[in-house]
Amino acid sequence: MELYKAGETLYVIHRNPHTQDVANIREATVVNDPDAKNAQSIFLMDEFYPLTEELAVFNSYEEAEELTPITLKQILNPTRGDKH
Repeated sequence: MELYKAGETLYVIHRNPHTQDVANIREATVVNDPDAKNAQSIFLMDEFYPLTEELAVFNSYEEAEELTPITLKQILNPTRGDKH
Protein backbone atom coordinates (compact mmCIF):
# COMPACT_ATOMS: atom_id res chain seq x y z
CA MET A 1 0.00 0.00 0.00
CA GLU A 2 1.23 3.46 -0.89
CA LEU A 3 2.34 5.53 2.08
CA TYR A 4 0.95 9.01 2.43
CA LYS A 5 2.09 12.00 4.44
CA ALA A 6 0.16 13.05 7.53
CA GLY A 7 -1.96 16.04 6.58
CA GLU A 8 -2.33 14.96 2.95
CA THR A 9 -5.83 15.20 1.46
CA LEU A 10 -7.31 12.12 -0.20
CA TYR A 11 -10.71 11.34 -1.63
CA VAL A 12 -12.56 8.17 -0.72
CA ILE A 13 -15.75 6.44 -1.73
CA HIS A 14 -17.86 6.60 1.43
CA ARG A 15 -20.88 4.33 1.70
CA ASN A 16 -24.03 5.77 3.24
CA PRO A 17 -24.55 3.78 6.48
CA HIS A 18 -28.32 4.06 6.16
CA THR A 19 -28.58 3.11 2.49
CA GLN A 20 -25.84 0.63 1.60
CA ASP A 21 -26.19 1.02 -2.17
CA VAL A 22 -25.56 4.78 -2.02
CA ALA A 23 -22.05 6.20 -1.88
CA ASN A 24 -20.45 9.61 -2.14
CA ILE A 25 -16.97 10.90 -2.80
CA ARG A 26 -15.66 12.45 0.42
CA GLU A 27 -12.54 14.42 1.25
CA ALA A 28 -10.44 12.83 4.00
CA THR A 29 -7.19 13.75 5.71
CA VAL A 30 -4.33 11.32 6.29
CA VAL A 31 -3.30 11.17 9.96
CA ASN A 32 -0.98 9.06 12.07
CA ASP A 33 -3.16 6.36 13.58
CA PRO A 34 -3.95 7.33 17.19
CA ASP A 35 -4.26 3.66 18.24
CA ALA A 36 -1.55 1.89 16.23
CA LYS A 37 2.05 2.99 16.15
CA ASN A 38 3.60 3.23 12.67
CA ALA A 39 0.18 3.01 10.99
CA GLN A 40 -1.87 5.56 9.14
CA SER A 41 -5.55 6.37 9.24
CA ILE A 42 -7.83 8.74 7.45
CA PHE A 43 -9.94 11.25 9.32
CA LEU A 44 -13.35 11.34 7.68
CA MET A 45 -16.56 12.84 9.04
CA ASP A 46 -15.17 13.11 12.60
CA GLU A 47 -14.06 9.45 12.64
CA PHE A 48 -10.72 7.66 12.22
CA TYR A 49 -10.59 4.82 9.68
CA PRO A 50 -7.54 2.58 9.18
CA LEU A 51 -5.88 3.29 5.86
CA THR A 52 -6.02 -0.16 4.27
CA GLU A 53 -6.17 -1.54 0.75
CA GLU A 54 -9.88 -2.16 1.28
CA LEU A 55 -10.53 1.58 0.94
CA ALA A 56 -11.11 3.10 -2.47
CA VAL A 57 -8.62 5.99 -2.17
CA PHE A 58 -7.95 8.63 -4.82
CA ASN A 59 -5.56 11.56 -5.05
CA SER A 60 -8.17 13.90 -6.55
CA TYR A 61 -11.93 14.31 -6.66
CA GLU A 62 -11.78 14.11 -10.45
CA GLU A 63 -9.95 10.78 -10.31
CA ALA A 64 -12.68 9.37 -8.05
CA GLU A 65 -15.37 10.68 -10.40
CA GLU A 66 -13.84 8.79 -13.31
CA LEU A 67 -14.98 5.45 -11.90
CA THR A 68 -17.22 3.60 -14.27
CA PRO A 69 -20.64 2.53 -12.92
CA ILE A 70 -19.49 -1.11 -12.99
CA THR A 71 -16.40 -0.33 -10.89
CA LEU A 72 -18.47 1.67 -8.43
CA LYS A 73 -20.95 -1.21 -8.19
CA GLN A 74 -18.07 -3.58 -7.38
CA ILE A 75 -16.87 -1.24 -4.63
CA LEU A 76 -20.36 -1.02 -3.14
CA ASN A 77 -21.05 -4.76 -3.43
CA PRO A 78 -17.70 -6.57 -3.42
CA THR A 79 -19.15 -10.01 -2.62
CA ARG A 80 -21.96 -9.87 -5.15
CA GLY A 81 -19.84 -9.26 -8.21
CA ASP A 82 -21.17 -7.76 -11.39
CA LYS A 83 -24.73 -8.90 -12.09
CA HIS A 84 -25.97 -6.91 -15.03
